[in-house]
Amino acid sequence: MTPGNNGASTPEDDDPFGYLYADGQANGAQPPSGGYGYPNSVNRVRPVGTRQYGAPQGQAAPQQQGTYGQQQGAYGRPNAHYAAPETFPGGGAPTAPQQSAHGGGGGRRGPNTKGLLIGAVAVVAAVVIGIAVAMTSSDSEDDKGGNEAGGGTAPTQSDTTDPSPSASDGAEEEVELPATDAKALRLSPGVTTASEAEGAKADGGVYVQGFNQVGAQATWTVDSIPEDGKYTLYVGYGVPGKDANATLAVNGKPQTRALNMANFAKAAEGDLSAGWTQTWANVQLTKGTNTIKLSCEQGNQCDVNLDQLWLEAGWK
Repeated sequence: MTPGNNGASTPEDDDPFGYLYADGQANGAQPPSGGYGYPNSVNRVRPVGTRQYGAPQGQAAPQQQGTYGQQQGAYGRPNAHYAAPETFPGGGAPTAPQQSAHGGGGGRRGPNTKGLLIGAVAVVAAVVIGIAVAMTSSDSEDDKGGNEAGGGTAPTQSDTTDPSPSASDGAEEEVELPATDAKALRLSPGVTTASEAEGAKADGGVYVQGFNQVGAQATWTVDSIPEDGKYTLYVGYGVPGKDANATLAVNGKPQTRALNMANFAKAAEGDLSAGWTQTWANVQLTKGTNTIKLSCEQGNQCDVNLDQLWLEAGWK
């Protein structure tokens, strides 16, 4: 083009806003029928409810001109398919349809948390059951192995690990302590044996008589005492229906109390045959040989006949 010849069209025809100026209006410029004043712009208005913003589930959405998401073409150029927000019903751009939290309205379903929880519980239960089965099997194997190794079942409540007493132990516990008869005693002068009065338990009915005098003595030498300790001395005797007593000495040491030789048989006075009975005293002996002496000392009542002497372990 040259000056003065602007071609077939005038600037008013090219200027989309020429109708706003007086010279443009004089030259016949008209406001556009739609869009923002751009020539040939397209504004497709649809009735309410006919525009679709998403395709049915399982189908690809059809390409539509002027839909949400196709607002602009190349940078700086108007999009022929663009529709202004105010052209939509309600005066604003369409919004994306709300999707239900449960996946309704054709949208994608959320994660199935209930199913995941059930699965996790099942896995944990399976692990616990597996461990219990393994432990039970292990215990069973241990029991079986113990029976095979031991050759029998486990000890019962009645079984004991304490050693049973041996025959020798029983023999020691039941050791028979020494005993003697009157005729085996060592007697002092004037003291003799006799057997006229019936009822004496010594061998042959022999007993010691003549003891009723100061200085009279009858001594028993005791052998085979198993150990030091406490023993009980028993004395069998007879009195003629009245009480008596004597002095007891062990290994040369007199006891502080006189040996009581009372009329426990309750015999009538003078009845020597009915007066046989026994008495006892606690003594301390040593292992081996000991001497036990009965004597009639000053102050004793010694009208008594001696029959037998024997020992028991411990004190009464």
